[in-house]
Amino acid sequence: MAPRKGKEKKEEQVISLGPQVAEGENVFGVCHIFASFNDTFVHVTDLSGKETICRVTGGMKVKADRDESSPYAAMLAAQDVAQRCKELGITALHIKLRATGGNRTKTPGPGAQSALRALARSGMKIGRIVLQWSGTAPAIYVQGMPATISRT
Repeated sequence: MAPRKGKEKKEEQVISLGPQVAEGENVFGVCHIFASFNDTFVHVTDLSGKETICRVTGGMKVKADRDESSPYAAMLAAQDVAQRCKELGITALHIKLRATGGNRTKTPGPGAQSALRALARSGMKIGRIVLQWSGTAPAIYVQGMPATISRT
């Protein structure tokens, strides 16, 4: 009989997907949290906002439609996003929080706070928190009034 062939030991190369940084240096991304009363989106991009790194919604984490906007679904979505960011080497996030806005409510939905807490508790460092605010136009821009006249 021929001698048995043993399993050859293969050396695996470690693949680093994230940027090359020094030890202890933070790599920032931007986390866009859109919390409406129907769903919660947790979307991480690079600092320019053009390249999507990870996007998870509350509806991707629960089965029932009524639970898409729940704090629990938002927490699960944020934990998935944080795990993916760590795999790619992102250690810190700036937060941009928004609600539906427009002629609808400007108050963020129930998943906003729990998504932010889940990101912080999963080990991500939080940089700036920006509340995107779409307020009403000032009184000078009331329709029918010339823009050069002020009401003071």
